[in-house]
Amino acid sequence: MEKNKKKEIFSWIKSIVFAAIIVFVCRYFIFVPSIVVGQSMMPNLQDGNRIIVSKLSKIKRFDEIVFHAPDANEDYVKRVIGLPGDTVEMKNDILYINGKAYDEPYLNQYKKALPPMQKLTGDFSLQDSPTNSKTVPKGYFFVLGDNREISKDSRMFGFIRQSSVIGKVKIRFWPLNEIDIFK
Repeated sequence: MEKNKKKEIFSWIKSIVFAAIIVFVCRYFIFVPSIVVGQSMMPNLQDGNRIIVSKLSKIKRFDEIVFHAPDANEDYVKRVIGLPGDTVEMKNDILYINGKAYDEPYLNQYKKALPPMQKLTGDFSLQDSPTNSKTVPKGYFFVLGDNREISKDSRMFGFIRQSSVIGKVKIRFWPLNEIDIFK
């Protein structure tokens, strides 16, 4: 009887240790939960949203990412606009990347609410940013928040290092009525 108890306890300990190892590997190498703080990504992501960030996903233009802020001791969520080698410019509320105009459907809600002739995003180019560069350098991204009027982003703090990126936003799981999977 005593031998069976020891076997049962050892079996439970093995299961708990194995589960802890799986959680550790997933948490530190595959994905991480995060909380959106602030309103810079509204209306897509709101203050207090709980998200899952993939550490394995390849970052592409217009992806929402979480990264260590270059100007604060916190993490930011922003949208990747410029990739290494890109030129980025905003003219008359139209985004130009490498001279090509891009539609930004995630901004439609804000643009519709603006009074006539008012711009959501002021004109700028990379040369206007703190880095005074013509293109996004190798190993960096140019990021913008969706709520352009209040977002603290690459227009203020310059490019972000690719090494500072935690990962790509994949899932919003809180609040429950706003669960969403991001491409």
